[in-house]
Amino acid sequence: MPEASGPRWTDRNETESARLDRNYEELLQELRVAQTGVQILFAFLLTLPFQYGFGRTSQLDRVVFVVTLMAATVATALLIAPVGFHRRVFRQGRKSDLVHAASFFAQIGLAALAVAMSGAIFVVTDVVLGIGWGAALTFAALAVLVFFWYFAPFFWDLRRSRREGRSER
Repeated sequence: MPEASGPRWTDRNETESARLDRNYEELLQELRVAQTGVQILFAFLLTLPFQYGFGRTSQLDRVVFVVTLMAATVATALLIAPVGFHRRVFRQGRKSDLVHAASFFAQIGLAALAVAMSGAIFVVTDVVLGIGWGAALTFAALAVLVFFWYFAPFFWDLRRSRREGRSER
């Protein structure tokens, strides 16, 4: 989360406490979206080994499956972690710690979710299309996730900064 400094934040006219409350509420809304996705993926992964034919998958697919299952577990833990953190620091005046920790947990949780989604894509596409297509489509999916979840915001900020720089001249 960006710090509340600089000209972008001065127009809100809110107290530090109000800003932290707003930041936490916004983060919780974001986590609700991510939690739903990771929980659906996790449930799917938990049922996959019990499906007919899973035992005939390659050793590579089973290893990727286990890595994927563990990544989904980590993603689930990290995306739910702000709830436990909140319970621990509730009414202790540590909202700033909570907001910063929750933001960190969300970033790492999204990375684990990207790994889990990519692994699931690999297992499915390898079984359906073969290892070449599986690897290529997995790499493409991971590139899309990393770009939109991590790099696109930086490019958007750069674009905005350039546009604002031109308007000041």
